[in-house]
Amino acid sequence: MKGNSRFGIFCALALVLIGSLLASGQKLSEGPQVLTFFSAADDTEQPYGLYLPQNYDASKKYPLVMMLHGAGSNHRLALRRVFGKSNAEGETDVEATRYFPAWDDVDFIVASPYARGTAGYQGIPEQDVYDVLADVKRRFNIDEDRTYLTGLSMGGGGTLWIGLTRPDIWAAIAPVCPAPPAGTIDLAGNASNLSVHFFHGDKDPVVPVEGTRAWVSKMQDMGVEVTYKEFVDVKHDSWVNAYDEEFIFGWFNQVRNLYPNTVKFASKFYKYNKAYWVQLDGIKSGLLAEIDAGFKKGNNIEVKTKNLEAFSLKLKGHPRFSAGQNYNVVVDGIALSGRVDSTASFVKKGNTWTIVEQQSPLGQIKRKGAEGPIFDAFSTRHIYVYGTADNPSPEELKKRLDIANAAADWSAYRGPFLGRVMFFPRVVADKEVRESDYASANLILFGTKESNAVINKYADKLPIHLNASASNYGLLYVFPVADHYVTVSSGLPWWTGAEDQGFPFVPATHRSLPEFKDLLFFKDSFKNIVTDGYFTQDWKLPDTVLTPMNSSGVITITK
Repeated sequence: MKGNSRFGIFCALALVLIGSLLASGQKLSEGPQVLTFFSAADDTEQPYGLYLPQNYDASKKYPLVMMLHGAGSNHRLALRRVFGKSNAEGETDVEATRYFPAWDDVDFIVASPYARGTAGYQGIPEQDVYDVLADVKRRFNIDEDRTYLTGLSMGGGGTLWIGLTRPDIWAAIAPVCPAPPAGTIDLAGNASNLSVHFFHGDKDPVVPVEGTRAWVSKMQDMGVEVTYKEFVDVKHDSWVNAYDEEFIFGWFNQVRNLYPNTVKFASKFYKYNKAYWVQLDGIKSGLLAEIDAGFKKGNNIEVKTKNLEAFSLKLKGHPRFSAGQNYNVVVDGIALSGRVDSTASFVKKGNTWTIVEQQSPLGQIKRKGAEGPIFDAFSTRHIYVYGTADNPSPEELKKRLDIANAAADWSAYRGPFLGRVMFFPRVVADKEVRESDYASANLILFGTKESNAVINKYADKLPIHLNASASNYGLLYVFPVADHYVTVSSGLPWWTGAEDQGFPFVPATHRSLPEFKDLLFFKDSFKNIVTDGYFTQDWKLPDTVLTPMNSSGVITITK
């Protein structure tokens, strides 16, 4: 007994000692600093700015502000800007980046992603924002109902895009002189359960103020809770006024309502198919699907849709929903009723809506992660693969390698202001592709089934092939294989004819990728389109695409 007693005392003392060592271990300092997360997109450590409040208490939940920087800027400057700390008189951004000045403490955690530099906030940079959000949540005790988003210029546009594609993450958003991606304004109604505050200078020569005025007007017409501050005689640097005296932290006092009575939501993509308690399950390719769903009295719900073929209502936890009791739903004027504990699913057959079992896509149909368009394959981890299967001459091999390297060179230098996009995907020969690559990455494949062994590997699964002799044509398309995409670029590369002009967020090689549909077939230049379009919902080629391809005489249709 004495031995057991002594052993117990020893264990207790050891636990106290270990606890003491852990408690005295290294902790993050309070105030502004820089952390990193590991990006699976290109196996790199990516930085982000972080502000930790004074007297940080790990047992307490903190509100979080995500701050998105503008073009030509970075995560360190963004962290300064959101606290109202502009450059000192005569100080350049390069000089201001080197240090963090003192500022008044706020009881918020603040994170500012680097997001690859100046590359907009779609694709890989967009994923970086979510990776930073996940990393901050992993490290700190974050109040998910008080998570906010703001940004300036390019970052203001990112605030609108990220805030409106996934609105149920945020309690409020605040875009400053925003330059949003094309088509973002179609999502204005997605802010129906968000508070939105715009800022802009009336003399802005870079991002005209008329754009923000149009946003505010449209949101007001749609019943969105939107406010707007326009600064008189202020040019593009309206963020100086917007964030002055740490104003934004006083305005960010909203609390997210995860179960609003009404949800208005629109999307073109399955990757953004859910908001609050509504999920879009059947989106027509290339069209904006819309839903307006609202609780009436009791378990009665009214739903209106547009360009939507299937949807689900995720009702578990909603205070207005009584689980296990009959519900009544009127969808586009059609009355339906049923009984569920959590999820009610609906599908449109012809012009009639019916209740179905919970949506569970089977087979090769378009869905999240397998929907296209072409840019979706470039928006997550991917590698570039050139062909060696036909034993090319040294000169031809170099030509193929040069094309693949050009496609992978997101980091082409764009001058001292825009700098480089800090994204570094791999380039490999077809014979160097590993099983781990097939399992983890989208494959961007150059060549034909004759020249590229990976294209040949999937030849019977792929729907079309460009004849090897078609020297003045280019074919580019995306197609799902197993759990990932392959994107085939045969003949002329997709950027043939591209011009490096204007104000690019990305190099000319990649600038048109977000504009492409599922397939592009061109002659001499990507601007000279023979045909383009979307695959059908079951990944078949529609006649509008098939007919001109067949007429060209240089395409083989396999399925």
